Amino acid sequence: MNKTISQQLAEKTMRELEETKNPQSQSRSWKDPEGYQRLGAWQNAALLRVLIRVFTKGCLPRSEYRLKAQLDDAARSVKRNIEEGWKRPTTKEYLIFLGYSQASLEEVKGDIRDAKTDGFLPSQPLTTLKDTLKIDLRVNKGLEVKGEPTDIGHPYYQPLTTLKSSTLTYEIFIELINKTDWLLRKLVESLEKKVSDNKSKYFR
Repeated sequence: MNKTISQQLAEKTMRELEETKNPQSQSRSWKDPEGYQRLGAWQNAALLRVLIRVFTKGCLPRSEYRLKAQLDDAARSVKRNIEEGWKRPTTKEYLIFLGYSQASLEEVKGDIRDAKTDGFLPSQPLTTLKDTLKIDLRVNKGLEVKGEPTDIGHPYYQPLTTLKSSTLTYEIFIELINKTDWLLRKLVESLEKKVSDNKSKYFR
């Protein structure tokens, strides 16, 4: 039996009412276009990219060009996706790009494991960033710290100027990767809560 025009209009209206139950994420606003640099996750990602670059340039033979390219690209992606997500207009999109960052970080972790297994990266249990490289990840990364770890005045600048690839170990990379992953997960949790709170306000 064919539906009447009034039935079709009624169904269309109901569909439109249902769609309002899933409001779009509200637009994000930020005063500082480079505010992501103050995020602990970004600071760690920036440091990871530098350390990966030192490792791939100094420890990998030319025959491992694919591993070098993959590691360099993945480490760069961890950092870049945080930056791009920051500039996205909605929190929902920001979360998507943080997910890309987390995925790239996991790729770095897998490649680092392979580098250790294949004998390119030494394992020295108990080596840490703080003891070996004089880099303390617990340095306050709030309003006081902004910019690349290779910038003069950054807390990591001095240790990086004397960094040698031979001092890098599997344990140092895993420490930095795990702590970056933790910060990314905390950031995602915070943003998901914000999205949830916004939806709650919408339905009041």
